[in-house]
Amino acid sequence: MKSLSVSKAVTALMLAGLVLLPLYSQLSGNVFILTLFTRIVILALAAASLNLIMGFGGMMSFGHAAYLGIGGYAVGMLAQEGVGSGWVQFPVALAASAIYALVIGALSLRTRGVYFIMITLAFAQMAYYVASGLARYGGDDGLTVYKRSDFSGLVNLSNRTQFYYLCLACLFAVIFLIWRIVNSRFGLVVQGLRSNEQRMQAIGFPAKRYQLVCFVISGTMCGLAGALLANNTDFVSPAVMYWTRSGDLMVMVILGGMGTLFGPVMGAVVFLLLEEFLSQITEYWALIMGPLLLLIVLFGRGGIMGMLGRAGRG
Repeated sequence: MKSLSVSKAVTALMLAGLVLLPLYSQLSGNVFILTLFTRIVILALAAASLNLIMGFGGMMSFGHAAYLGIGGYAVGMLAQEGVGSGWVQFPVALAASAIYALVIGALSLRTRGVYFIMITLAFAQMAYYVASGLARYGGDDGLTVYKRSDFSGLVNLSNRTQFYYLCLACLFAVIFLIWRIVNSRFGLVVQGLRSNEQRMQAIGFPAKRYQLVCFVISGTMCGLAGALLANNTDFVSPAVMYWTRSGDLMVMVILGGMGTLFGPVMGAVVFLLLEEFLSQITEYWALIMGPLLLLIVLFGRGGIMGMLGRAGRG
């Protein structure tokens, strides 16, 4: 009970901090911290979507950043063609991500282990090179989004505070949806497949069908993060789909704690704050960041959430 209370207390403090952050930004006049945490919240959403298949489903996808790029390009390309309505852009971003996840999942789920990882990576790299070849939409140089998505005056995405709360609301909605999924009959089957796929098939569950549906849901959620990210940066480029971004998302999930609801959020906050802090100290920040994360992963079993649990028991 003590370990549970410690992890819950830290999680509650983190969530309260995220909710009250705009107030602190306004009172202190620190605009940068709101911009930074808007990015953190968006990438936390992407990490949470990856956690659904990796932490709860046991599917180690190394191409999850492809959906970030697809969602972002859906917004950017429609804006380029004169379609600025968020009521059109966001559904298209979600649909495009879902379709791509369906294609990737239908092919990659025929394999296991390292072959699954390599196929998801290959598809992500394919999306990266396709985006790099889109000369009409900037190619390697990327695409500038000159006007943010318009939601008919309901939400003004150009207002930093309103946009931050929209991103935070999307994050909470995704976490709530993941909670409902993993505690449903469908989610219990997916978790059972992670533990013992052969046994689940033997008792009559169509493994690939359940895994594919979970894979598509995860990709769609990440597409939402991509649409928000394009609006946040006013820019989208093929670099967002590169394999290193998928690696960053995996690190966030592992760092925070796989298979936990708020672990990816915790991992995203710690990872991106460390990145920002170390990059201010030295241009070789990655040389410090890498070993530090390695030590946390090696000796912090279960990530940050696992360490909080052990600290409470101690």
